[in-house]
Amino acid sequence: MATGQRNMDPFRGFKFRVQIDGINKAGFREVSGLDAATDSVDYREGDGDSILKLAGLKKFSNITLKRGITNDLDLWKWRTLVMDGKIKDARKNGQIVLLDDEGKEAAEWTFEAGWPMKWTGPTFNATANEVSIDTIEIAHEGLKRVK
Repeated sequence: MATGQRNMDPFRGFKFRVQIDGINKAGFREVSGLDAATDSVDYREGDGDSILKLAGLKKFSNITLKRGITNDLDLWKWRTLVMDGKIKDARKNGQIVLLDDEGKEAAEWTFEAGWPMKWTGPTFNATANEVSIDTIEIAHEGLKRVK
């Protein structure tokens, strides 16, 4: 590749789609929390003078979805399952799909056994001019980048 020649532009972060159990839900304004980490465990052998770093537990951040409020109550009903103690029924798999400039799938992350652990309603302000936003936070048991 010649110097100064670009191979590929990075994808932009404003074209994406969220699917929960294969169903496209409302247009979300923001998705955050695509995060996976592994704890580091220090281990020292009896006669060693240094510490070894071993891999510990895998951890996944909660996924946060923000959207403008509409009359669609599906996400609220999903949260209600958890509040009613029906966590087994509430667990769902989902995908976050990043689209390229032409609207084609460019990257995809999947989460497993997710359930809405928190819902936050909008802040109302009579002097503001913004869309009312609600936020749902999803706890899950695994995150993978599959594309």
